[in-house]
Amino acid sequence: MNHDNDKDLRKLLKQNIARAANAELPRDLWPRMLEELSHQPAGVLVHVPWFDWVLAGLAGAALILFPGIIPVLLYHL
Repeated sequence: MNHDNDKDLRKLLKQNIARAANAELPRDLWPRMLEELSHQPAGVLVHVPWFDWVLAGLAGAALILFPGIIPVLLYHL
């Protein structure tokens, strides 16, 4: 980069960083978060899709059928 491009880049960065620093959210997000949390009862399991159960079953079957992969998996943790 030459010196003129460097000056232009610095000028653009200063303008945009100042604009972003002064930006405010249109509303406060914390009350909405509290509302979302109040709709979910504590301690209740969330719905797990059937495909996740299939993947968990396949992983469990692979560990039972091929126990030699257990040390390999533990090594990579």
